[in-house]
Amino acid sequence: MAQQPKIGRTSGSHLARVRLWWVGRAGAAGGTLARADRWRKHSSLALFCLLLIGCAPGTHQGGAPFHHLSDGFRNPPNSPEPNGFWTTLPFLVRFPFQRFDPAIAEGHTLPRSDVRAAVQSAVGQDSITWIGHMTALIELDGHQVLTDPWFTDHCSPLPPFGPKRAVPPALSVEELPPIDLILISHSHYDHLDLPSLQAIAERQDPVVVVPLGLAELVREQGFSLVVELDWHEQLRVGGLDVTALPVIHWSKRSLWRTNDTLWAGFALKSDSGRRVYFGGDAEYGPVYAETGHRYGPFDLAVLSIGAFLPREVMRGHHCAPADCLQIGLDVQAEILVGLHWGTVALGFDGLVEAPQRFTAAAAERGLDPGRAWIMDIGETRGF
Repeated sequence: MAQQPKIGRTSGSHLARVRLWWVGRAGAAGGTLARADRWRKHSSLALFCLLLIGCAPGTHQGGAPFHHLSDGFRNPPNSPEPNGFWTTLPFLVRFPFQRFDPAIAEGHTLPRSDVRAAVQSAVGQDSITWIGHMTALIELDGHQVLTDPWFTDHCSPLPPFGPKRAVPPALSVEELPPIDLILISHSHYDHLDLPSLQAIAERQDPVVVVPLGLAELVREQGFSLVVELDWHEQLRVGGLDVTALPVIHWSKRSLWRTNDTLWAGFALKSDSGRRVYFGGDAEYGPVYAETGHRYGPFDLAVLSIGAFLPREVMRGHHCAPADCLQIGLDVQAEILVGLHWGTVALGFDGLVEAPQRFTAAAAERGLDPGRAWIMDIGETRGF
């Protein structure tokens, strides 16, 4: 059982409104099958594409934080605006019929026995293990933190319909070590996967931290303590300070509601002064330099670098790899880790273009190769 967090006010005008929810733990065959599989793939990807469509924003109420609207939330000031429906439409039509070779990604997945051994040998050291997509196991001053847990085959409201992962997670839920804290960055299905959360809650009971509007949904999966934070609010969990941070993205889990729940990155700070930045999904903008000035420097920044093409569609949602690298530099991180690639194809960049561009951008900026990390799925590195 995870240690009960210590809740208290912190300095700063926007910190401290912490919300707690306490609960008890509570087909066909032959050619027909092939045709059905193609139909399922195309229709499920079409459904996924429909989830990309936004809606008109609400209004801002006087006295409320800038990112609070009458019917949800918006990005920080001076953030790039996504393009409208008609610009997105060609992508919505074409994407369900794109083919990405899963074999491309197989070489960067480590054997599960090696993954388990590396995780065990790293106990007691500050380290990160990439489980896949944006799911990472981070040990910081003896605390085990799991980010955006996704362990199932599909990121979809109606599995087995929906985008399917090309490679399995490096560890199963059953193989996870005792987790102290789960961070969930936003509501999209590749970051907030309910079956994965249910499976974790059946075996252990860590503290779960989510942005505004997601606590009720997450607590229903069986966790005893779910904490909902607004941007710049802070929570004490054992020996870690957890702060929700503004990022440029959006949220959606149905065809009818957009940005009704908040999205966030997170800063972790241990009692020894070690700091980790977890960015979730993000587009680039001036807010990250502000984050670096206020909360940096960081020892490690975990960045989302994939699903960035076509730019006319992904602009305002996902940054291009060079801009993702810049986010890490803006928050003043020493080590920049590029995740969110090589697991599932969510854009025209496929599975491996993102790390190639990320590494090239680091070289162009003259960064030491030891600062920009591209890991194998299942790899553990100390920092």
